Amino acid sequence: MDSRAEISAFLKSRRDKITPEEAGVQSYGERRVPGLRRGEVAQLAGVSAEYYTRLERGNVGGVSENVLDALARALRLDEFEQAHLRHLVRAAAAPRSRASARAVAPAVRPSVVRMVEGMPGMPAYVNNNRLDVLVTNSLGRALLTDLYADSAYGRNMARFVFLSPAARHFFVDYDRIARSAVGHFRAEAAKNPYDRQLSNLIGELSTGSETFRVLWAARDVYAFRDGSKHLRHPIVGELVLDFEVLSLPGDSGLQIAVHSAEPGSAAADALTVLASWAVTSTGTEGES
Repeated sequence: MDSRAEISAFLKSRRDKITPEEAGVQSYGERRVPGLRRGEVAQLAGVSAEYYTRLERGNVGGVSENVLDALARALRLDEFEQAHLRHLVRAAAAPRSRASARAVAPAVRPSVVRMVEGMPGMPAYVNNNRLDVLVTNSLGRALLTDLYADSAYGRNMARFVFLSPAARHFFVDYDRIARSAVGHFRAEAAKNPYDRQLSNLIGELSTGSETFRVLWAARDVYAFRDGSKHLRHPIVGELVLDFEVLSLPGDSGLQIAVHSAEPGSAAADALTVLASWAVTSTGTEGES
């Protein structure tokens, strides 16, 4: 990844999203850009137009935290976007020798496996920053039965979302899921610019999915934390589940995703049925 080019494209994409009216900037004459001009961003951030132009060209050597904070306010960056910009700046300033470093894939510790298996009433699994599903409990595997149905996707959630025809049926809120997955990869690529496996996966998805290519070009960023998923399961039909994603600080890139349903809800009843199906069906027991 060319971090300087990414900085340039990201800053431009953010200012393109803000109208002069939203920023409180008085506009004169015909405008050739969809959002703010560079000089208007510079004015809002309290820096010179020449300095901001250099920043937007990716020349961020020596940029201070105060300037980054001012840019964040001027461009109305949310917390994910602010973190993304800082990761890009750090990558651009890193010695080029780091490009030869190889990422080490973290292993799932036995205690984490026991934790996931110890939640039999809630679908749970562990994934890495590439969205490979590494470990899952019995109910989690049953919930993700479509993912496991075809080995071509390598138990990778992103391959399933963007390359499997079944994904648009499984995820009722497919568009939101797709945007979130691409935003996650955009953020991870900035944090791990020399992760060859990650960049290869992004390339594979870009080649194989028009949806991925379009969303990738938007340069939005996202971090999985919590929310809800509306699913259409082949066994129990439609259900809405809440989810929480817990990062494992000692295991870079690993996260535990836990799904749950409101007690007494239709979704809770569906999970009970799904748990019974998981026990009686072959190939749905234990971890992945």
